[in-house]
Amino acid sequence: MDISYPPQTEAFRAEVKEFLTEALPSDWKGIGALDEEAARAFARDWRGRLAERGYLSLTWPKPYGGRDLSKLHQVVLMEELALAGVPFGLPQDTFGVKMLANTLLRWGTDEQKARFLPRILSGEDTWCQGYSEPDAGSDLAALRTRAVLEGEEWVIDGQKVWTSGAHHSDWIFVLARTDSAAPWHRGISFLLVPLDQPGVEVRPFRMMSGQLHFNEVFFDGARTRADLVVGGVDNGWTVAQSLLGVERGEEAATNPVLFRAEVERLVELARQYGRDQDPVIRQRIAWCWSKVEIMRYLGYRILTGWLKGAEPGPETSIAKLYWSEYHTEVTDLAMDIMGLHGQVPAGRPPLRTYRADDPGAANSSASWSTTYLIARSGTIYAGTSQVQRNILAEKVLGLPREPRITGP
Repeated sequence: MDISYPPQTEAFRAEVKEFLTEALPSDWKGIGALDEEAARAFARDWRGRLAERGYLSLTWPKPYGGRDLSKLHQVVLMEELALAGVPFGLPQDTFGVKMLANTLLRWGTDEQKARFLPRILSGEDTWCQGYSEPDAGSDLAALRTRAVLEGEEWVIDGQKVWTSGAHHSDWIFVLARTDSAAPWHRGISFLLVPLDQPGVEVRPFRMMSGQLHFNEVFFDGARTRADLVVGGVDNGWTVAQSLLGVERGEEAATNPVLFRAEVERLVELARQYGRDQDPVIRQRIAWCWSKVEIMRYLGYRILTGWLKGAEPGPETSIAKLYWSEYHTEVTDLAMDIMGLHGQVPAGRPPLRTYRADDPGAANSSASWSTTYLIARSGTIYAGTSQVQRNILAEKVLGLPREPRITGP
């Protein structure tokens, strides 16, 4: 395996490194070292700097404000940002810049691109994702939210749940059933729906970590224009699958960086609590280190397919299952190292509501204990561990499919 980068991307890496050197303070330790208010202020300012450099829209065509560079350039950018401990925009940019914009570039009409891409890039419109439902979380094809075309508008009724950041968003992209007679994976459409309207109710709910991140979204006669369906009526499943593949290359590059930084913090935590010479603790830390190394090489495998334009395959299920199950173990170890101190959290909790705390974060008991709780949700969101195992059993091992009911 050749894991080196070609000269043109290494030249771009040098550009990014120079930008980071000039833009960040000389004593910069990572956004995780800031308190919550300062971190949010930094992230807002940082987003503007990335937009000015064309980094938020690196792979977009130039007519839409992009730099028309390759996926590999995007990977290099995300690697360097992660190593420097700085974010890629604001939390909702995951859905707007990363997910929806790339989906519109592939499936959207010229009118949809012209209307939404500039506002996504400027931050005027913020987005969330309307996929999961109370009875169709991991089995997305069983969704029951329906949309009926009445004149020049779609009328939407149903409910979504686990909708990240909906209480901070202006728009939501929604999977809704538009043909009730079609088989499960057909008859679904991908709709763009404004949230600020009668017929839409957003209800945040508090996670066990104490954070407000997820929401329920209720549609009761909500409306959106007939031309705001992406990829064609009843073709939403295909569009949704392509969207789910957007992040896999970036995550393959950045997950090992974030989890390696977390292991390094774990070593310092063991020293802080005088457990670094405990042979059992040392063995468990070594296990964590080896798992992150395996994750890095698994990332290279995923990157290879992603850069070739291959559709998501079983390797994405392997990666999701691997890092989410691993993260429960490493945070278990942190709690064991802290002992009773972990039961009385003190200090700044993590800024993130998923995966590891940000690079540079202090080894506070609040950081580790809250990340410990967050790690449990990692085995559920983006496809539960049980669903990932089913996918691998069916697609890799060739085991028979589970019996399924006939339809929603």
